[in-house]
Amino acid sequence: MKPTLFLLAAGMGSRYGGLKQLDGLGPNGETIMDYSIYDAIQAGFGRLVWVIRRDFEEQFREQILKKYEGLVPCELCFQALDALPEGFSVPEGRVKPWGTNHAVMMGESVINEPFCVINCDDFYGRDAFMKIGKFLSDLPEGSTNKYAMVGFRCCNTLSENGSVARGVCEYDDNHHLVEVVERTEVMRVDGKICYKDGDEWVAVDDNVPVSMNMWGFTPDYFDYSNTYFKEFLSDPKNMENLKAEFFIPLMVSKLVKEGTSTVEVLDTTSKWFGVTYAADREATVERIQKLVDEGVYPNKLF
Repeated sequence: MKPTLFLLAAGMGSRYGGLKQLDGLGPNGETIMDYSIYDAIQAGFGRLVWVIRRDFEEQFREQILKKYEGLVPCELCFQALDALPEGFSVPEGRVKPWGTNHAVMMGESVINEPFCVINCDDFYGRDAFMKIGKFLSDLPEGSTNKYAMVGFRCCNTLSENGSVARGVCEYDDNHHLVEVVERTEVMRVDGKICYKDGDEWVAVDDNVPVSMNMWGFTPDYFDYSNTYFKEFLSDPKNMENLKAEFFIPLMVSKLVKEGTSTVEVLDTTSKWFGVTYAADREATVERIQKLVDEGVYPNKLF
């Protein structure tokens, strides 16, 4: 069974004052998401599933789904604030979504095969999709507890226009993830890649692997998520903090630390880019055009 590409799109529009993920950056108005889907199909993925908010379903179907229907099977699922386990309710005043792993949980009813989770507004590159596609396709049928994460080389993920947030990873001799720590300010300082720790800048190797939220899971991951989400919600501090979020690295770290699952860190030569800052847009358009000129992508994708 071909793996599924699971695209996290429930945050579309909420953080950017508009659907930044629909910004046409390619020569024929292609979005970053278009390039991810093109690469995924080349890498052997057989289905697309998006998790979105119900309130822009009509717009999403019109602007996005129409483009791919007939090309590859497509499906939608929906993230809502009140999609909670029985016995739990949304705290008064809570408006913020429950985070990326809660979004992933919404796919349980429609995904029954190995799947790769990605953001819609990150350009991951062909090599990254080939690596994760091969890992998922090579899993034995019914495989459980063997997951993967594409580890981008930190030097390939920076913005020239400011600091970025990156999950800095550590792995063992088997390339299995040991720890992923979210660093909210990563940038070059005096020529070295550093992250901010309190008031100090801490240097790291240019090639240290970082998470760009590109994960490979099997459906058993949903069961773990359902169980741990109840623990998360049962912690008073997570209910009192109206901005607390159930992130993918939180779930993954628990499974790794308790020895339940392994997460293979897949090295990629792909160079990430995106539109973290408004000033990134021009450079992103130029980089995509260069890839088209080099023949990596056709002038018109779909």
